[in-house]
Amino acid sequence: MEEERVNQENNEQTINQNSNQNEDSYKAEQNNSSDELKSLKEKLAKQKEDLEDKDDRIKRLMAEFENFKKRSDKERAGLYNSVMGDVITSLLPVLDNLEKAAKTETKDEQYKNGIEMVVNQFKDVLKANGVTEIEAVGKKFDPSLHEAVSLVQDEKLGEKEIKEEFRKGYMIGDRVLRHSLVVVAN
Repeated sequence: MEEERVNQENNEQTINQNSNQNEDSYKAEQNNSSDELKSLKEKLAKQKEDLEDKDDRIKRLMAEFENFKKRSDKERAGLYNSVMGDVITSLLPVLDNLEKAAKTETKDEQYKNGIEMVVNQFKDVLKANGVTEIEAVGKKFDPSLHEAVSLVQDEKLGEKEIKEEFRKGYMIGDRVLRHSLVVVAN
């Protein structure tokens, strides 16, 4: 019996040892899994930070590209107006001469009608290309649009009102191609 009791005690000790080993093993696994969890959380936080950083860079690049496109479009439009303005400026004296020819008295009405048709066609082409005449007579003098060639006193007109236009002025967009030559009253 003594032997049975010793065996039982030995068995209990073995069970306790196994139980303690299992607990230690469980605690070690928990510690390992806790360390692994912390490591995974740190990796996740770093990846989130990298993702936000890259997302921010992409948004900045997209905004910069949009600004570049707008700037390029604006430069292209400005270049177009500049080139068109130079070409049209060289053609304006031809239009002036055609208008003078249309105003000249002649006995041949068909000739006069032909000149007037060419003047109208010329003006239609200018209008189709964004060129507009600067209004002058009856308007207030504006040095950015008009060039005064003389001053006169006229009680019928207001101060700095344009009385007469010697040469028409033209604009393309908001750029003045040629200032109007005008007579300013008062």
